[in-house]
Amino acid sequence: NVGGTYFVTTRQTLGREPKSFLCRLCCQEDPELDSDKDETGAYLIDRDPTYFGPILNYLRHGKLIITKELAEEGVLEEAEFYNIASLVRLVKERIRDNENRTSQGPVKHVYRVLQCQEEELTQMVSTMSDGWKFEQILQERGSRM
Repeated sequence: NVGGTYFVTTRQTLGREPKSFLCRLCCQEDPELDSDKDETGAYLIDRDPTYFGPILNYLRHGKLIITKELAEEGVLEEAEFYNIASLVRLVKERIRDNENRTSQGPVKHVYRVLQCQEEELTQMVSTMSDGWKFEQILQERGSRM
């Protein structure tokens, strides 16, 4: 019972990370972890159930699947709470990769049009995406550069 939502799994799944909170609680029955149980006998874990789903699925199949609605930082927080070291490393790596991707920004191309007909320019401009800046630079006749 995680935050009022019931999850059903096996001890084998919870035991995939031997040093994790979940393994110690359910598989090793660590006396240092005194967790209450609800009226059905389910362990009560006062955490956000939204982020528990990806944690449990990671333990099931070893893959990290995070929907667009979930923040990776939230999954990281829960992975740290449950002490799932391999998942903590994986989420940190993914966050770092995303930060590197966004800090580089989108790839931009610069085009220089030296001379063209009006209809050629119109066609070229219509195929470009938003965010482009146009500058018209005319060399005055008789001036030197």
